[in-house]
Amino acid sequence: MVKANLTVISNFIFLGFSHYPKVEVIVFVLCLLMYLITLLGNIILISITVLDSHLHKPMYFFLCNLSFLDIWYTSSALTPMLANFVSGKNTISFSGCAIQMYFSLAMGSTECVLLSMMAYDRYVAICNPLRYPIIMNKSVCVQIASGSWVTGCLTALVETMSVLHQSLCGKSIINHFTCEILAVLKLVCVDTSRVQLIMLVISVLLLPMPMLLICISYAFILFNILRISSVDGRSKAFSTCAAHLTVVVLFYGTALSMYLKPSAVDSQEIDKFIALVYAGLTPMLNPIIYRLRNKEVKAAVKKLLIRNSLCPFFIPSSK
Repeated sequence: MVKANLTVISNFIFLGFSHYPKVEVIVFVLCLLMYLITLLGNIILISITVLDSHLHKPMYFFLCNLSFLDIWYTSSALTPMLANFVSGKNTISFSGCAIQMYFSLAMGSTECVLLSMMAYDRYVAICNPLRYPIIMNKSVCVQIASGSWVTGCLTALVETMSVLHQSLCGKSIINHFTCEILAVLKLVCVDTSRVQLIMLVISVLLLPMPMLLICISYAFILFNILRISSVDGRSKAFSTCAAHLTVVVLFYGTALSMYLKPSAVDSQEIDKFIALVYAGLTPMLNPIIYRLRNKEVKAAVKKLLIRNSLCPFFIPSSK
């Protein structure tokens, strides 16, 4: 068995979907489309939230953070893969792999915390509407968002450093299309029980725990919605929460199946497709879901389009 210190390795080689050439082309096209839609959709959401004063609310403040996260998350995961496919070089430097791993983990971990905080925001808005402006004031929102970012970045740093300080065996070939931490961990030839314990603790803190908080929040929300006598009131409350729940199911479902699956279930090929879902599909669907299910966002987009495109044609000329 050949051991090599990770610090002397200059490059990693991605296998990606090279065993399936036809699939590789399809995956490239789909990932390119998902990436472009993610960029466009999230940039539009951030822009209309900043430009429309009616959207200067806690919910949309968190939504802006989510959009910003998705842009960075997708860019860190998909951009190197797309660039490698075009250039024909399935390699990445050690430093590039470390940066990619850290940013993917940091953005994903931050999103785990942020989604649970968004559930708390909806709980306060629906269950304590009169006190909502006081409880979720600007200072509290900034603190919640900052706490989410700090938590995500610190846990990602711990995980990245714990893996990259290990030793590798043989060739530095990663059976993945990105520097996914579980794929890199498979290259380690020393005992990884300590690293796996660290990852397990962090995964439990960032996946089941936030999901539990979300479930509790929405249990109270559902109870309060059912007490609303007005049909329109119930419909509006359900519509407000539906978008967030859809994102939660997509994001946490794929993440749980990836990081907390039984050790007996270990298929690298399945892991690659799961990674495509939470790194490409979910960030792409976020702006689409919020755009289609939120009346305020649709109204803001319509108003922005009318103001910038249609109004000049209806301004009467002065004579």
